[in-house]
Amino acid sequence: MTESEQFTRSERKPKKTGKLLFSGCTWFLTAVCFYLVWGKIDDAATRENQAAIEYLLVFFGQANWLLWLGIMIPYSIFFFVVDAHVTWRVIRWFNVSEIKLNAVLPIRASAYILSLVNEQVGKGAMSLYLLRRHNVPGWEALSSMIFLGIMEIYQLLIFSSVGVLLGFELVVEASSILPLDVILPAVFIGAFIYLPLHIAYFRGRVLKKFSIRDRGVFHALRQGRPRHYLLTFLFKAPNLVGAVVVYTVALELFQVDVSFAQMLAFLPVIFLAAALPLPFHAGALLLWTVLFPEYPAVGAFSLVMHTFFVMFNAVIGTLFLTRANHELFG
Repeated sequence: MTESEQFTRSERKPKKTGKLLFSGCTWFLTAVCFYLVWGKIDDAATRENQAAIEYLLVFFGQANWLLWLGIMIPYSIFFFVVDAHVTWRVIRWFNVSEIKLNAVLPIRASAYILSLVNEQVGKGAMSLYLLRRHNVPGWEALSSMIFLGIMEIYQLLIFSSVGVLLGFELVVEASSILPLDVILPAVFIGAFIYLPLHIAYFRGRVLKKFSIRDRGVFHALRQGRPRHYLLTFLFKAPNLVGAVVVYTVALELFQVDVSFAQMLAFLPVIFLAAALPLPFHAGALLLWTVLFPEYPAVGAFSLVMHTFFVMFNAVIGTLFLTRANHELFG
Protein backbone atom coordinates (compact mmCIF):
# COMPACT_ATOMS: atom_id res chain seq x y z
CA MET A 1 0.00 0.00 0.00
CA THR A 2 1.37 3.38 -0.97
CA GLU A 3 1.77 6.27 1.46
CA SER A 4 -0.99 8.25 -0.28
CA GLU A 5 -3.43 5.31 0.02
CA GLN A 6 -2.65 4.98 3.72
CA PHE A 7 -3.28 8.72 4.17
CA THR A 8 -6.61 8.47 2.32
CA ARG A 9 -7.76 5.58 4.50
CA SER A 10 -6.71 7.31 7.71
CA GLU A 11 -8.54 10.44 6.52
CA ARG A 12 -11.75 8.50 5.87
CA LYS A 13 -11.90 6.95 9.34
CA PRO A 14 -12.49 10.23 11.25
CA LYS A 15 -15.12 11.26 8.68
CA LYS A 16 -16.96 7.95 9.06
CA THR A 17 -16.74 8.16 12.85
CA GLY A 18 -18.03 11.74 12.75
CA LYS A 19 -21.01 10.74 10.62
CA LEU A 20 -21.87 7.84 12.93
CA LEU A 21 -21.57 10.09 15.98
CA PHE A 22 -23.77 12.77 14.37
CA SER A 23 -26.35 10.17 13.35
CA GLY A 24 -26.36 8.68 16.84
CA CYS A 25 -26.87 12.12 18.41
CA THR A 26 -29.76 13.02 16.09
CA TRP A 27 -31.56 9.74 16.77
CA PHE A 28 -30.99 10.14 20.52
CA LEU A 29 -32.44 13.67 20.45
CA THR A 30 -35.35 12.41 18.37
CA ALA A 31 -36.05 9.71 20.94
CA VAL A 32 -35.94 12.34 23.71
CA CYS A 33 -38.41 14.56 21.80
CA PHE A 34 -40.83 11.67 21.29
CA TYR A 35 -40.48 10.65 24.93
CA LEU A 36 -41.32 14.17 26.13
CA VAL A 37 -44.29 14.47 23.76
CA TRP A 38 -45.59 11.07 24.77
CA GLY A 39 -45.23 12.02 28.43
CA LYS A 40 -47.38 15.11 27.91
CA ILE A 41 -50.00 13.07 26.06
CA ASP A 42 -49.99 10.43 28.81
CA ASP A 43 -50.43 13.09 31.51
CA ALA A 44 -53.39 14.61 29.65
CA ALA A 45 -54.91 11.15 29.15
CA THR A 46 -54.56 10.37 32.86
CA ARG A 47 -56.47 13.54 33.73
CA GLU A 48 -59.28 12.27 31.47
CA ASN A 49 -59.11 8.76 32.99
CA GLN A 50 -57.97 7.35 29.65
CA ALA A 51 -54.99 5.46 28.30
CA ALA A 52 -52.69 7.48 26.03
CA ILE A 53 -53.67 5.48 22.93
CA GLU A 54 -57.37 5.91 23.73
CA TYR A 55 -56.81 9.65 24.21
CA LEU A 56 -55.22 9.92 20.76
CA LEU A 57 -57.96 7.83 19.15
CA VAL A 58 -60.58 10.19 20.59
CA PHE A 59 -58.60 13.23 19.39
CA PHE A 60 -58.32 11.93 15.83
CA GLY A 61 -61.78 10.38 15.87
CA GLN A 62 -63.53 13.71 16.41
CA ALA A 63 -61.86 15.31 13.36
CA ASN A 64 -63.68 15.99 10.10
CA TRP A 65 -61.34 14.07 7.80
CA LEU A 66 -63.25 14.74 4.60
CA LEU A 67 -62.99 18.50 5.02
CA TRP A 68 -59.38 18.06 6.09
CA LEU A 69 -58.59 16.35 2.78
CA GLY A 70 -60.57 19.09 1.06
CA ILE A 71 -58.09 21.73 2.25
CA MET A 72 -54.87 19.67 2.24
CA ILE A 73 -55.02 18.44 -1.36
CA PRO A 74 -55.61 21.87 -2.97
CA TYR A 75 -52.96 23.43 -0.73
CA SER A 76 -50.38 20.78 -1.70
CA ILE A 77 -50.99 21.51 -5.39
CA PHE A 78 -50.86 25.25 -4.74
CA PHE A 79 -47.59 24.84 -2.82
CA PHE A 80 -46.02 22.93 -5.71
CA VAL A 81 -46.94 25.59 -8.27
CA VAL A 82 -45.59 28.44 -6.12
CA ASP A 83 -42.46 26.49 -5.21
CA ALA A 84 -41.70 25.63 -8.85
CA HIS A 85 -42.28 29.25 -9.90
CA VAL A 86 -39.82 30.58 -7.30
CA THR A 87 -37.22 27.98 -8.29
CA TRP A 88 -37.64 28.93 -11.95
CA ARG A 89 -37.17 32.62 -11.18
CA VAL A 90 -33.96 32.02 -9.22
CA ILE A 91 -32.52 29.76 -11.94
CA ARG A 92 -33.30 32.42 -14.56
CA TRP A 93 -31.52 35.08 -12.52
CA PHE A 94 -28.38 33.16 -11.67
CA ASN A 95 -27.97 30.20 -14.05
CA VAL A 96 -29.96 30.01 -17.31
CA SER A 97 -31.75 33.20 -18.37
CA GLU A 98 -33.73 31.54 -21.20
CA ILE A 99 -35.10 28.55 -19.25
CA LYS A 100 -38.88 28.02 -19.40
CA LEU A 101 -41.16 27.32 -16.44
CA ASN A 102 -42.52 24.12 -18.01
CA ALA A 103 -38.94 22.77 -18.07
CA VAL A 104 -38.56 23.30 -14.33
CA LEU A 105 -41.94 21.81 -13.31
CA PRO A 106 -41.13 18.10 -13.85
CA ILE A 107 -37.70 18.32 -12.21
CA ARG A 108 -39.02 20.18 -9.18
CA ALA A 109 -41.93 17.74 -8.86
CA SER A 110 -39.75 14.63 -9.12
CA ALA A 111 -37.44 16.09 -6.46
CA TYR A 112 -40.30 15.64 -3.98
CA ILE A 113 -39.96 11.88 -4.45
CA LEU A 114 -36.25 11.99 -3.68
CA SER A 115 -36.96 14.21 -0.66
CA LEU A 116 -38.80 11.30 0.95
CA VAL A 117 -35.37 9.71 1.40
CA ASN A 118 -33.24 12.82 1.84
CA GLU A 119 -34.10 16.48 1.26
CA GLN A 120 -30.54 17.27 0.16
CA VAL A 121 -30.72 14.58 -2.53
CA GLY A 122 -33.96 16.18 -3.71
CA LYS A 123 -32.19 19.51 -4.17
CA GLY A 124 -29.45 17.73 -6.10
CA ALA A 125 -31.94 16.72 -8.82
CA MET A 126 -32.21 20.31 -10.04
CA SER A 127 -28.42 20.71 -10.01
CA LEU A 128 -28.07 17.53 -12.08
CA TYR A 129 -30.64 18.77 -14.60
CA LEU A 130 -28.89 22.13 -15.02
CA LEU A 131 -25.56 20.38 -15.50
CA ARG A 132 -26.83 17.88 -18.08
CA ARG A 133 -29.16 20.11 -20.07
CA HIS A 134 -27.57 23.55 -19.77
CA ASN A 135 -23.93 22.81 -18.85
CA VAL A 136 -24.22 24.81 -15.64
CA PRO A 137 -21.31 23.86 -13.32
CA GLY A 138 -22.55 21.81 -10.39
CA TRP A 139 -21.37 24.26 -7.73
CA GLU A 140 -23.09 27.18 -9.47
CA ALA A 141 -26.35 25.23 -9.74
CA LEU A 142 -26.08 24.27 -6.08
CA SER A 143 -25.53 27.93 -5.19
CA SER A 144 -29.04 28.74 -6.40
CA MET A 145 -30.43 26.06 -4.07
CA ILE A 146 -28.43 27.61 -1.23
CA PHE A 147 -29.90 31.02 -2.07
CA LEU A 148 -33.40 29.51 -1.93
CA GLY A 149 -32.59 27.85 1.39
CA ILE A 150 -31.44 31.14 2.92
CA MET A 151 -34.60 32.85 1.72
CA GLU A 152 -36.71 30.03 3.14
CA ILE A 153 -35.26 30.74 6.57
CA TYR A 154 -35.67 34.50 6.24
CA GLN A 155 -39.23 34.13 5.05
CA LEU A 156 -40.03 32.21 8.24
CA LEU A 157 -38.21 34.78 10.38
CA ILE A 158 -39.98 37.74 8.76
CA PHE A 159 -43.47 36.27 9.04
CA SER A 160 -42.84 35.09 12.57
CA SER A 161 -41.56 38.53 13.60
CA VAL A 162 -44.73 40.12 12.24
CA GLY A 163 -46.83 37.56 14.09
CA VAL A 164 -44.92 38.07 17.33
CA LEU A 165 -45.21 41.85 16.99
CA LEU A 166 -48.97 41.69 16.44
CA GLY A 167 -49.62 39.08 19.12
CA PHE A 168 -46.82 39.49 21.65
CA GLU A 169 -49.17 38.73 24.53
CA LEU A 170 -49.72 35.27 23.01
CA VAL A 171 -45.96 34.70 23.00
CA VAL A 172 -45.76 35.74 26.66
CA GLU A 173 -48.54 33.27 27.52
CA ALA A 174 -46.66 30.48 25.71
CA SER A 175 -43.39 31.22 27.53
CA SER A 176 -44.06 29.10 30.61
CA ILE A 177 -41.53 26.40 29.60
CA LEU A 178 -39.11 28.40 27.42
CA PRO A 179 -38.58 32.21 27.57
CA LEU A 180 -39.84 32.64 24.01
CA ASP A 181 -40.66 36.30 24.66
CA VAL A 182 -36.88 36.84 25.00
CA ILE A 183 -35.50 34.22 22.62
CA LEU A 184 -37.60 35.11 19.57
CA PRO A 185 -37.00 38.90 19.56
CA ALA A 186 -33.26 38.27 20.06
CA VAL A 187 -33.19 35.87 17.08
CA PHE A 188 -35.12 38.35 14.90
CA ILE A 189 -32.81 41.25 15.76
CA GLY A 190 -29.70 39.17 15.08
CA ALA A 191 -31.04 37.90 11.75
CA PHE A 192 -32.09 41.34 10.52
CA ILE A 193 -28.70 42.83 11.46
CA TYR A 194 -26.92 40.03 9.61
CA LEU A 195 -28.82 40.19 6.30
CA PRO A 196 -27.49 43.55 4.99
CA LEU A 197 -23.97 42.54 6.06
CA HIS A 198 -24.43 39.24 4.22
CA ILE A 199 -25.48 41.00 1.01
CA ALA A 200 -22.70 43.58 1.31
CA TYR A 201 -20.05 40.90 1.82
CA PHE A 202 -21.06 38.70 -1.11
CA ARG A 203 -21.46 41.77 -3.34
CA GLY A 204 -17.84 42.66 -2.51
CA ARG A 205 -18.64 45.83 -0.57
CA VAL A 206 -17.02 44.80 2.74
CA LEU A 207 -14.22 42.46 3.91
CA LYS A 208 -12.75 42.44 0.43
CA LYS A 209 -9.66 40.47 1.48
CA PHE A 210 -11.76 37.45 2.54
CA SER A 211 -12.03 35.63 -0.77
CA ILE A 212 -14.26 32.73 0.31
CA ARG A 213 -17.06 34.51 -1.55
CA ASP A 214 -15.28 33.72 -4.83
CA ARG A 215 -15.96 29.99 -4.60
CA GLY A 216 -18.37 28.50 -7.13
CA VAL A 217 -20.80 27.38 -4.45
CA PHE A 218 -21.46 31.06 -3.63
CA HIS A 219 -22.09 32.10 -7.24
CA ALA A 220 -25.77 33.00 -6.66
CA LEU A 221 -24.94 34.91 -3.48
CA ARG A 222 -22.37 37.01 -5.36
CA GLN A 223 -24.90 37.76 -8.09
CA GLY A 224 -27.79 38.39 -5.73
CA ARG A 225 -28.88 42.00 -5.38
CA PRO A 226 -31.31 43.33 -2.76
CA ARG A 227 -34.15 43.19 -5.29
CA HIS A 228 -33.52 39.46 -5.83
CA TYR A 229 -33.90 38.85 -2.09
CA LEU A 230 -37.06 40.96 -1.94
CA LEU A 231 -38.67 39.38 -5.00
CA THR A 232 -37.87 35.86 -3.81
CA PHE A 233 -39.52 36.65 -0.48
CA LEU A 234 -42.62 38.03 -2.23
CA PHE A 235 -42.83 35.07 -4.63
CA LYS A 236 -42.54 32.58 -1.76
CA ALA A 237 -44.90 34.44 0.59
CA PRO A 238 -48.17 32.91 -0.73
CA ASN A 239 -47.05 29.46 0.41
CA LEU A 240 -46.50 30.51 4.00
CA VAL A 241 -49.67 32.62 4.16
CA GLY A 242 -51.52 29.62 2.77
CA ALA A 243 -49.92 27.35 5.37
CA VAL A 244 -51.05 29.63 8.20
CA VAL A 245 -54.62 29.55 6.88
CA VAL A 246 -54.58 25.79 6.29
CA TYR A 247 -53.17 24.97 9.73
CA THR A 248 -55.66 27.31 11.43
CA VAL A 249 -58.60 25.67 9.67
CA ALA A 250 -57.20 22.15 10.11
CA LEU A 251 -56.77 22.61 13.85
CA GLU A 252 -60.38 23.76 14.11
CA LEU A 253 -61.40 20.53 12.33
CA PHE A 254 -59.57 18.68 15.12
CA GLN A 255 -61.45 20.72 17.76
CA VAL A 256 -58.36 22.72 18.72
CA ASP A 257 -59.18 26.34 19.49
CA VAL A 258 -56.48 28.44 17.83
CA SER A 259 -56.51 31.86 16.21
CA PHE A 260 -54.98 33.05 12.96
CA ALA A 261 -52.77 35.42 14.99
CA GLN A 262 -51.39 32.49 17.01
CA MET A 263 -50.60 30.56 13.86
CA LEU A 264 -48.96 33.58 12.25
CA ALA A 265 -46.70 34.00 15.28
CA PHE A 266 -45.93 30.35 15.96
CA LEU A 267 -46.15 28.36 12.71
CA PRO A 268 -43.02 29.91 11.10
CA VAL A 269 -41.10 29.14 14.31
CA ILE A 270 -42.38 25.56 14.21
CA PHE A 271 -41.27 25.27 10.58
CA LEU A 272 -37.81 26.51 11.63
CA ALA A 273 -37.70 23.75 14.24
CA ALA A 274 -38.71 21.30 11.52
CA ALA A 275 -35.58 22.32 9.60
CA LEU A 276 -33.37 20.87 12.35
CA PRO A 277 -31.57 17.71 11.16
CA LEU A 278 -33.72 15.39 13.28
CA PRO A 279 -35.66 12.40 11.90
CA PHE A 280 -39.45 12.78 11.69
CA HIS A 281 -39.08 16.54 12.28
CA ALA A 282 -38.94 15.74 15.97
CA GLY A 283 -38.00 19.31 16.91
CA ALA A 284 -41.26 20.63 15.48
CA LEU A 285 -43.16 17.79 17.13
CA LEU A 286 -41.95 18.87 20.57
CA LEU A 287 -42.36 22.60 19.90
CA TRP A 288 -46.05 22.13 19.11
CA THR A 289 -46.64 20.78 22.62
CA VAL A 290 -44.57 23.60 24.15
CA LEU A 291 -46.55 26.30 22.34
CA PHE A 292 -49.95 24.65 22.90
CA PRO A 293 -49.59 22.87 26.27
CA GLU A 294 -53.36 22.59 26.71
CA TYR A 295 -53.53 20.43 23.56
CA PRO A 296 -50.68 17.87 23.89
CA ALA A 297 -52.06 15.79 21.00
CA VAL A 298 -51.14 18.54 18.53
CA GLY A 299 -47.70 16.95 18.36
CA ALA A 300 -49.26 13.87 16.77
CA PHE A 301 -51.42 16.17 14.63
CA SER A 302 -48.30 17.85 13.23
CA LEU A 303 -46.84 14.45 12.34
CA VAL A 304 -50.00 13.56 10.41
CA MET A 305 -49.99 16.93 8.61
CA HIS A 306 -46.34 16.66 7.60
CA THR A 307 -46.61 13.00 6.53
CA PHE A 308 -49.61 13.67 4.30
CA PHE A 309 -47.97 16.75 2.81
CA VAL A 310 -44.71 15.05 1.80
CA MET A 311 -46.52 11.92 0.59
CA PHE A 312 -48.97 13.88 -1.57
CA ASN A 313 -46.12 15.98 -2.96
CA ALA A 314 -44.42 12.71 -3.90
CA VAL A 315 -47.64 11.66 -5.67
CA ILE A 316 -47.46 14.91 -7.65
CA GLY A 317 -43.88 13.98 -8.47
CA THR A 318 -44.91 10.61 -9.93
CA LEU A 319 -47.18 12.42 -12.42
CA PHE A 320 -44.09 14.16 -13.83
CA LEU A 321 -41.66 11.26 -13.41
CA THR A 322 -41.60 10.07 -17.03
CA ARG A 323 -40.88 13.55 -18.32
CA ALA A 324 -38.32 14.20 -15.59
CA ASN A 325 -36.45 11.00 -16.47
CA HIS A 326 -36.42 12.05 -20.11
CA GLU A 327 -35.04 15.50 -19.21
CA LEU A 328 -32.38 14.06 -16.91
CA PHE A 329 -31.32 10.89 -18.72
CA GLY A 330 -32.92 10.97 -22.17
